[in-house]
Amino acid sequence: MQQIILFLVAFFIAQALMQTPSATLKKYGKILLISIFGMLFSYLLATGRLNWFFAFIIMTVTFLFRLLPAALHIMPHWQSIQKLWMQWKNTRFEQGNSDSTQEGFHERSNHTPSGNKMSREEAYDVLGLTPQASQSDIVTAHRKLMQKMHPDRGGSTYLAAKINLAKKTLLP
Repeated sequence: MQQIILFLVAFFIAQALMQTPSATLKKYGKILLISIFGMLFSYLLATGRLNWFFAFIIMTVTFLFRLLPAALHIMPHWQSIQKLWMQWKNTRFEQGNSDSTQEGFHERSNHTPSGNKMSREEAYDVLGLTPQASQSDIVTAHRKLMQKMHPDRGGSTYLAAKINLAKKTLLP
Protein backbone atom coordinates (compact mmCIF):
# COMPACT_ATOMS: atom_id res chain seq x y z
CA MET A 1 0.00 0.00 0.00
CA GLN A 2 2.81 2.42 0.88
CA GLN A 3 4.53 1.72 -2.41
CA ILE A 4 1.42 2.67 -4.35
CA ILE A 5 1.07 5.93 -2.42
CA LEU A 6 4.75 6.79 -3.01
CA PHE A 7 4.34 6.00 -6.71
CA LEU A 8 1.28 8.26 -6.99
CA VAL A 9 3.03 11.10 -5.15
CA ALA A 10 6.08 10.77 -7.41
CA PHE A 11 3.82 10.69 -10.49
CA PHE A 12 2.00 13.90 -9.52
CA ILE A 13 5.27 15.64 -8.63
CA ALA A 14 6.73 14.65 -12.01
CA GLN A 15 3.64 15.99 -13.80
CA ALA A 16 3.82 19.28 -11.89
CA LEU A 17 7.50 19.60 -12.75
CA MET A 18 6.81 18.96 -16.44
CA GLN A 19 4.36 21.87 -16.52
CA THR A 20 6.68 24.25 -14.66
CA PRO A 21 8.79 26.64 -16.81
CA SER A 22 12.49 25.77 -17.03
CA ALA A 23 13.60 29.12 -15.53
CA THR A 24 11.59 28.38 -12.39
CA LEU A 25 12.99 24.85 -12.25
CA LYS A 26 16.54 26.20 -12.48
CA LYS A 27 15.85 28.69 -9.72
CA TYR A 28 14.37 26.11 -7.36
CA GLY A 29 16.99 23.55 -8.35
CA LYS A 30 19.75 25.95 -7.33
CA ILE A 31 17.98 26.69 -4.06
CA LEU A 32 17.58 22.96 -3.43
CA LEU A 33 21.25 22.23 -4.13
CA ILE A 34 22.42 25.11 -1.96
CA SER A 35 20.10 23.94 0.84
CA ILE A 36 21.38 20.35 0.63
CA PHE A 37 24.97 21.63 0.58
CA GLY A 38 24.27 23.88 3.59
CA MET A 39 22.64 21.07 5.56
CA LEU A 40 25.54 18.73 4.79
CA PHE A 41 28.05 21.41 5.75
CA SER A 42 26.15 22.12 9.00
CA TYR A 43 25.96 18.40 9.83
CA LEU A 44 29.68 17.91 9.25
CA LEU A 45 30.46 21.02 11.28
CA ALA A 46 28.23 19.92 14.17
CA THR A 47 29.67 16.39 14.28
CA GLY A 48 33.28 17.51 13.98
CA ARG A 49 33.83 15.81 10.62
CA LEU A 50 34.36 18.94 8.54
CA ASN A 51 37.87 17.79 7.69
CA TRP A 52 36.30 15.06 5.50
CA PHE A 53 34.63 17.75 3.44
CA PHE A 54 37.85 19.68 2.88
CA ALA A 55 39.75 16.47 2.13
CA PHE A 56 37.11 15.56 -0.47
CA ILE A 57 37.31 19.01 -2.09
CA ILE A 58 41.12 18.94 -2.25
CA MET A 59 41.12 15.37 -3.57
CA THR A 60 38.57 16.27 -6.26
CA VAL A 61 40.49 19.34 -7.42
CA THR A 62 43.77 17.41 -7.59
CA PHE A 63 42.11 14.56 -9.44
CA LEU A 64 40.59 16.95 -11.96
CA PHE A 65 43.92 18.68 -12.57
CA ARG A 66 45.58 15.31 -13.16
CA LEU A 67 42.71 14.11 -15.32
CA LEU A 68 42.48 17.28 -17.43
CA PRO A 69 45.35 16.53 -19.86
CA ALA A 70 43.91 13.05 -20.59
CA ALA A 71 40.40 14.46 -20.95
CA LEU A 72 41.63 17.05 -23.43
CA HIS A 73 42.55 14.28 -25.89
CA ILE A 74 39.05 12.80 -25.75
CA MET A 75 37.05 15.99 -26.14
CA PRO A 76 35.97 17.05 -29.65
CA HIS A 77 37.65 20.47 -29.50
CA TRP A 78 40.64 19.28 -27.58
CA GLN A 79 43.23 21.15 -29.63
CA SER A 80 41.93 24.62 -28.80
CA ILE A 81 41.41 23.70 -25.16
CA GLN A 82 44.82 22.08 -25.06
CA LYS A 83 46.39 25.30 -26.38
CA LEU A 84 44.65 27.27 -23.63
CA TRP A 85 45.80 24.72 -21.05
CA MET A 86 49.39 24.90 -22.27
CA GLN A 87 49.30 28.73 -22.29
CA TRP A 88 48.01 28.74 -18.72
CA LYS A 89 50.60 26.18 -17.68
CA ASN A 90 53.42 28.14 -19.37
CA THR A 91 52.39 31.41 -17.72
CA ARG A 92 52.43 29.65 -14.35
CA PHE A 93 55.87 28.20 -15.15
CA GLU A 94 57.17 31.61 -16.25
CA GLN A 95 55.78 33.25 -13.13
CA GLY A 96 57.40 30.54 -11.02
CA ASN A 97 60.73 31.11 -12.78
CA SER A 98 60.55 34.87 -12.36
CA ASP A 99 59.72 34.41 -8.68
CA SER A 100 62.59 31.97 -8.22
CA THR A 101 64.89 34.28 -10.18
CA GLN A 102 63.94 37.13 -7.89
CA GLU A 103 64.39 34.88 -4.86
CA GLY A 104 67.78 33.85 -6.19
CA PHE A 105 68.70 37.51 -6.57
CA HIS A 106 67.61 38.24 -3.01
CA GLU A 107 69.49 35.22 -1.72
CA ARG A 108 72.63 36.26 -3.56
CA SER A 109 72.28 39.76 -2.23
CA ASN A 110 71.60 38.34 1.23
CA HIS A 111 74.83 36.36 1.14
CA THR A 112 76.64 39.65 0.72
CA PRO A 113 74.46 42.01 2.73
CA SER A 114 76.49 45.15 2.24
CA GLY A 115 78.47 44.42 -0.88
CA ASN A 116 81.10 42.19 0.79
CA LYS A 117 82.25 45.13 2.90
CA MET A 118 81.78 45.38 6.61
CA SER A 119 83.76 47.41 9.08
CA ARG A 120 85.51 45.61 11.89
CA GLU A 121 83.39 47.51 14.45
CA GLU A 122 80.19 46.38 12.72
CA ALA A 123 81.51 42.80 12.58
CA TYR A 124 82.20 42.83 16.31
CA ASP A 125 78.70 44.24 16.86
CA VAL A 126 77.09 41.51 14.77
CA LEU A 127 78.89 38.76 16.68
CA GLY A 128 78.32 40.49 20.01
CA LEU A 129 82.01 40.70 20.84
CA THR A 130 84.50 43.37 21.89
CA PRO A 131 87.63 44.27 19.86
CA GLN A 132 89.73 42.38 22.42
CA ALA A 133 88.13 39.01 21.43
CA SER A 134 90.44 36.21 20.36
CA GLN A 135 90.08 34.07 17.23
CA SER A 136 88.55 31.23 19.25
CA ASP A 137 86.00 33.68 20.72
CA ILE A 138 85.08 34.78 17.18
CA VAL A 139 84.67 31.18 16.02
CA THR A 140 82.61 30.28 19.12
CA ALA A 141 80.36 33.34 18.80
CA HIS A 142 79.90 32.63 15.08
CA ARG A 143 78.99 29.00 15.75
CA LYS A 144 76.46 29.89 18.48
CA LEU A 145 74.79 32.58 16.38
CA MET A 146 74.64 30.35 13.29
CA GLN A 147 73.00 27.59 15.32
CA LYS A 148 70.26 30.07 16.25
CA MET A 149 69.98 32.05 13.00
CA HIS A 150 70.59 29.41 10.31
CA PRO A 151 67.84 29.40 7.63
CA ASP A 152 67.39 25.64 8.02
CA ARG A 153 66.40 26.23 11.62
CA GLY A 154 63.96 29.03 10.93
CA GLY A 155 66.39 31.92 10.81
CA SER A 156 66.71 34.42 8.02
CA THR A 157 69.17 34.18 5.14
CA TYR A 158 70.02 37.85 5.58
CA LEU A 159 71.11 37.44 9.20
CA ALA A 160 73.03 34.25 8.44
CA ALA A 161 74.87 36.07 5.64
CA LYS A 162 75.62 38.98 7.97
CA ILE A 163 77.04 36.60 10.58
CA ASN A 164 79.18 34.83 7.99
CA LEU A 165 80.45 38.13 6.62
CA ALA A 166 81.31 39.29 10.15
CA LYS A 167 83.40 36.16 10.71
CA LYS A 168 85.03 36.55 7.30
CA THR A 169 85.86 40.19 8.09
CA LEU A 170 87.40 39.43 11.50
CA LEU A 171 89.33 36.27 10.67
CA PRO A 172 92.24 36.47 8.19
